[in-house]
Amino acid sequence: MTTDSTAPTRETIVGVLADIFARRGAEEYLGEPVTVAEHMLQGAHFATLEGADEELVAAALLHDIGHFTSEFGTYTPDDTHDRHHDEAGAAVLAPFFPPRVVACVKLHVAAKRYLCATDPSYFGRLSSASVHTLSLQGGPMSADEVAAFEAVPFHADAVRVRLWDEAGKEPDFPTAQFDHYRPLLQRVVDRHLAA
Repeated sequence: MTTDSTAPTRETIVGVLADIFARRGAEEYLGEPVTVAEHMLQGAHFATLEGADEELVAAALLHDIGHFTSEFGTYTPDDTHDRHHDEAGAAVLAPFFPPRVVACVKLHVAAKRYLCATDPSYFGRLSSASVHTLSLQGGPMSADEVAAFEAVPFHADAVRVRLWDEAGKEPDFPTAQFDHYRPLLQRVVDRHLAA
């Protein structure tokens, strides 16, 4: 069995992610007034502002990486089905990042559904694009789904990432750029793979 020499490694994964940000970060973000990169960088900014640890900052930064990697293509406001960017992003990160980071990426869509079911004020904070994607993603969770979500490891962390996700839609909002987070991401990868 041969390995793909172009596949990311522990030493190259952060560079691969940086390249994705550089090449595709300026793409429109779901009809929001920010680009995909601006949105993700704002998520990391708000996580940092709240004093989140490095794993959660990494999760906030990378939560929407699946928009770039999903084989189903990039979301458009005309979509009539979910493109599962949460699962695509988690699959890309899983070989390199700790389970907590991967879970936050995988669960950030479910966390939106959870918050809509458990926090009466949350739905009112959703942008029109988030309301539309919520309908594609199954709407607010049922009571049984809420109980199942609360039993999943790292669900509370995923809820925090979701709140930073929703906040990260401010036009012309200054943030650090991706290169600022490269050392942090490498530390998260190295600690995980050395464990």
